[in-house]
Amino acid sequence: MSADSGGAPVVRPYRPRDRDAVYDVCVRTADAGGDARGLYRDPDLMPDLFAGPYVHLAPHLAFVLDDGERAVGYAVGTADTAAFAEAFRREWLPRVAGRYPRARTPDTPDERMTELLYTPERMVLPELAGHPAHLHVDILPGHQRAGHGTALVHALLDALRREGAERVHLGMLTVNTGARRFYDRLGFHELAVPDPGPLTYLGRSTEVGAAR
Repeated sequence: MSADSGGAPVVRPYRPRDRDAVYDVCVRTADAGGDARGLYRDPDLMPDLFAGPYVHLAPHLAFVLDDGERAVGYAVGTADTAAFAEAFRREWLPRVAGRYPRARTPDTPDERMTELLYTPERMVLPELAGHPAHLHVDILPGHQRAGHGTALVHALLDALRREGAERVHLGMLTVNTGARRFYDRLGFHELAVPDPGPLTYLGRSTEVGAAR
């Protein structure tokens, strides 16, 4: 169901025609929650890392916030991070690698992000084994702080639980304090990961209403 003209946005399952809007949302929220347009040579780099592989490999675990005209937010994820990393390398990387030459010594922002593309195994950390699912959520600024993020996360948590995943994690940029407050309100708690770099890892149960 889509939102009626002038009505409140609604959460619904992802459809293939949402792909361009999902990519746009990803780019416009990829700079620690801010607009990343113009930061990378190829505007599809960030969505090819953090949105595209999910809607391609696990479209049944993707939900969008529909304002009646287009997707203005999304939640995507996987029930099994290790299996997802394998599928990323096997199925997704060959589809996009030609657009992003790999640097021998990643130095620029583009090269560092491209290196993430070529190393999907980075997602698999032993400290997160007890939270095998993971997710990403992004919403355009004009639709934030209205309860839509909670609705998106709850839709995805329900779907992950039906897939058999009892716990989920996410990695967020530590500097994005607004996102941290959002996840704290949703019952996520910090997961200890040695040398996490610029990220903070958070986790919780996939049971909607659970405190942890």
